[in-house]
Amino acid sequence: MEKEFGQQLEALLEKFSELLVGDSSEDTKEKVKAWALYSHIAKTMPALINHWSALYPDARGEMKTIINEIKQLNEKHRKSTNK
Repeated sequence: MEKEFGQQLEALLEKFSELLVGDSSEDTKEKVKAWALYSHIAKTMPALINHWSALYPDARGEMKTIINEIKQLNEKHRKSTNK
């Protein structure tokens, strides 16, 4: 991947994180990236997610935690911007 494209993609992720949850720290961006990728795979290849979940139950639990955290941050962000 070209360096310039990588930087542009990183900028997209940063803005997406900011708009989604109101934070674009490195930790939050990594969680948003994992959530987005997992969500896309779950919608397009649910059997793969089922297989992965069976192979790695601990990782599935971690993913559930990330999904819940992103959901809570998004709800909090939406409430704070709708005031």
